Order: sequence, then C-alpha cells, then structure tokens
Amino acid sequence: MSKDARNPLGRILLLLGRLALAAVFLVASYAKLKPQGPMPWSAGSVKTSLAMFAMQVDSYQLLPVNAVNFVAHTLPPFELFLGLWLLSGIALRFSALITTLLLGGFFAVMVRTFALGLEVSCGCFGPGEQLGTKTLLRDGSLLALSLAVCIGAFLISREPSKVGVPLSPPLRADSLAAENENSQSISR
Repeated sequence: MSKDARNPLGRILLLLGRLALAAVFLVASYAKLKPQGPMPWSAGSVKTSLAMFAMQVDSYQLLPVNAVNFVAHTLPPFELFLGLWLLSGIALRFSALITTLLLGGFFAVMVRTFALGLEVSCGCFGPGEQLGTKTLLRDGSLLALSLAVCIGAFLISREPSKVGVPLSPPLRADSLAAENENSQSISR
C-alpha cells in the first residue's frame, strides 16, 4: 500500500478512535452525574450522585477524605470537558495526550486494587460495576486505543502540509542566473 493510500486511511482511523474515546468519556461523565433512581435532574440530585461516586472513589483506599471529595466532584465534569474536547478535534495532540495519561492513571489504580484483592465497585460508568477481569480488559483496551490515537495525532501533525506549496517546481540557482542575464541584455 502506498503512502498516499495509507494517509487517508490513517486519518479515518484517527477520527474513529477520537470519536470512540469522546463517546466513552461523555457516557462515563453522564453515568456519574445522572440522578439516582427516579429523581429528576436538579442540583441536589447531581450532588447526591457525586456523593455516591465519592464512596466508590473512597473504596479504592488510595486517597485521604479531602482528596476523595475533590476527585469525586471534579472528575465527572473534567471527563465531560475531555469528551467534548476530543469530539471537537481541536488541539488533538494535547487532548489525546491528556486522555492517555488519565486512562493510564485509571488503569494503574485498577490493577493495584485488583492485585490487592479489594472488592470494589469500579465507578467507571456509574455505580454497580464490580472491578474484575472484564473491567481490566475493557479499560486496558481503552488505554491502548488512546495510545494509538495519541501516537496517530502526533504523527499526522508532523506530516508536511500541502497549503502554501508552490505549484511550479522550485527554481535552481543556475536558471535564476540565466534569467537575470536575459533580463539585463533585453534592457540594454
């Protein structure tokens, strides 16, 4: 396959990966913010949902209480922001890098917790999902996808742009000298 044929395919795969990651973060944020049970959307119901998420964050036994509350109240809005940022495609190298770092951190915490044998609710997509092999495989796959999108974003951005490329071949020094001589002889 020629480089010209791979370039559009690479861009399409990068777009699909970026959209998939955006969807994952938007769904994860929504699942953590949505009201529990039949409660309508309100500031109080979102506060209750974040308190439930704080219990899931605390179950990892990794952070002090103040940090648990900070993470539980800032992570879902940040995931919403990151999902929208990935969806927009603006500054993709940076959004993909931040996504990869965030997913790498999540995965490391999950592996640590699983290795310690702690039985916790994952908290990835709201309450109720137990941390296990299935969640590790899913999050490991998301990390791999994020890494591929990040690498692709950096590689695509390094390709030379076709904007501003001259339509005619560049002039060589000897042809410039010949043109200069011709113009001088005509003006005499």
